[in-house]
Parts: sequence; structure tokens; C-alpha cells
Amino acid sequence: MKWCHVPVAGHAILGVADAGGSIELLRLVESENTYMLQPFSSFALEKQCLALSLDWSTGKADRASDQPLKVISSDSRGQLHLLKVTEAGSRLQGVATWQAHHFEAWIAAFNYWQTEIVYSGGDDGLLKGWDTRTPDTSVFSSKRHSMGVCSIQSNPHWEDLLATGSYDEHVLLWDTRNMQQPLLDMAVQGGVWRLRWHPFHHHLLLAACMHGGFRIFNCQKAIEEKQEVCTVSASYTLPNSLVYGADWSWLNFHLLPQTQQSLHLGPSPYSDPGTRTADVVHSWKAIGQSLGPPSLDHLSDHDGEGPAKPQSGGKGWTSVQPLTEDMESGSQLHTPGTKICDGDPCLETANLDISLLATCSFYDHVLHLWKWDNS
Repeated sequence: MKWCHVPVAGHAILGVADAGGSIELLRLVESENTYMLQPFSSFALEKQCLALSLDWSTGKADRASDQPLKVISSDSRGQLHLLKVTEAGSRLQGVATWQAHHFEAWIAAFNYWQTEIVYSGGDDGLLKGWDTRTPDTSVFSSKRHSMGVCSIQSNPHWEDLLATGSYDEHVLLWDTRNMQQPLLDMAVQGGVWRLRWHPFHHHLLLAACMHGGFRIFNCQKAIEEKQEVCTVSASYTLPNSLVYGADWSWLNFHLLPQTQQSLHLGPSPYSDPGTRTADVVHSWKAIGQSLGPPSLDHLSDHDGEGPAKPQSGGKGWTSVQPLTEDMESGSQLHTPGTKICDGDPCLETANLDISLLATCSFYDHVLHLWKWDNS
């Protein structure tokens, strides 16, 4: 699942790649003082295949007025599918489909700086680049990963920087102008199923590492000073589970006077965070299998498996303390001393040391929402 970072026909849009072989679009709509996800468009990729990934062409959170809004997707038959959203934002249209890998194409992703270029990774262990204007032949094909390539993301802040991850338990950073050799190779002790650059801080990279939990890498020296080093700002292991998904929130906290403790939605500016603490804010468990608006139960712990624990070498993590308010009751989240604000005046009180991130895990089927305080 991925949010489109620009509104479509006045709505926030979520894209979903599903096990039925389709790409689904859902719009966030307000209904009776709450919000729900409303399906409005579906595109079937192929018969007898699984849709395995999708990416939006708007990873930089902007789009020129003359640029179409595009989606790239991959499937279990090794194919890539280029789609576009119609001008009215009402439905998906197919643009091109081509064979990219011999086995499952686990991941497909745009170059956010040049959206005619896409990347793909497959169970054949290959990382490939494609020009969607002439997709019959790959621009490059790399065997640098020794196992299946399952995560790719272009850095939305730093042109020519690409991160890839694999079952080989390595994260590679690349300069897209030279895909012969990676800039950096980081061993992470777990298959790297998802990679996400921070939406505001160009040097922070979040990795979902399956049995290795999740990690936050500080790549500032690698990016700015061209040093072959990335430090682990934090790592967390969830017991008896595999972390398959991880992503940053595009919202951020702002300082409040002691007498105010409400939560509002809104943006945050760019800045440089440090590396200190994290707390579980919520743990949710999904109920049911329908694609419509999800039904969630709020959990007060980690579903009976005990609290998450720091991995050896992790830095500054506090104890895990899930909140106890009932998410289904519609009550607001109360976080003493902070809020998330929707107006420019709030930027003056921005607390740039706090980030929100979410992880989802296999076996226990739990979505964890984390607050990372690195002040």
C-alpha cells in the first residue's frame, strides 16, 4: 500500500496492490465526523497472478501540471505494468506491460527525479533499470545482490541516490549515474523487505529487516562526504515475528503549552534529527480480509507476545508503553506537550526531534505505530 503524496481530484488517494492481481485506488473521504477509505477504481494486471508492489510517480511530493500521474506495479509472473490516472482522477488506465524478470518481480519503483525511468527487483536476484518509453530492453541489469531483490526506493531529496535491499541481508546505496558498483554495502542481519527514506530528512533510511526487526540508518556521511559509512541510529527487534513493512509518517509533532494536549493533522518542515528514543504509541490488529475500509482492534500490548525489545547495539530506546485509549471510540490521541498542526504558524513551534513511523509484522499480524524521540 502507498499513499499518493499529491491530492487527486481533491482527495488523498491510497494505492493497493492485492493478491487478486489488481491495483486498487481508494480515496479518503469524510463521513459523519470520521474518515473512511472508499474504493473508486480497480485495474486487473493479469489473470492468475499476484500484484506484488506499486509506486507513485509523485515520490518527491510534487508534480508539474503537464506531467501525468503514473503508477508502476510488478506481479508474480515477473512483469511490470505502467499505469496512469486519468485527468479527472476517476480511474486507472494501462499504458504498457513488459516481461522484466524470470520469476517473481518483487518490487518496482520510480526514479522520482526522472519518472520515465523505473527500477525493478526480482526473485532471480537481478536489479534492473528501464526507460518506460522503450521498455523492451533494460537500461542496465545488475547481479550485485546475491539473492532476490525485494526493496527499492529513490531518494526524494537527493538526486541520483538509490537504495536497494535483498534477501541476501544487505542494503546497497547507488549513484544512479553509475550502476556498475554501489556506493555503499551495509549488512543488516535480516532480509530487507522494505526501504523508506524519511520524508523530511534526506539522510535517514528506514529498513524492514524481517527477523532482524527494523533499523534506522543515518547516511549523512555517505551522502554528503562520500564516505563509505552509514551508522545505525536505532534498531528494534520484535520477538517471534517478521517485520515485512515499515514507513514514516508525513506528519510531525509540534510543541504545545502545558495546558494544551490535543492532536491535529498537518505538515512539517525539513530538518536534521538526532538519534535517541522510541515508544510504541499503538498496536493494531487487522480483522477480516475485505479490501474496503479496514476494521481494526486496538491492542494494549503486543498481542500476548511481550513487549518489543531493543536489539543489541541499538541506541537510546526507552521502554515500550502503548497508550490505552480506544481507537474505535473516536477519541482523540492525547500526547502531553505535543500536537500535529495544520497551519503555518505551528512551524514556529515545530519539534523536529520527533518522528512517527509504522511497522507491520508477519505471524502476529500486528501494525505498530512508533514515536521516535531523538532529541
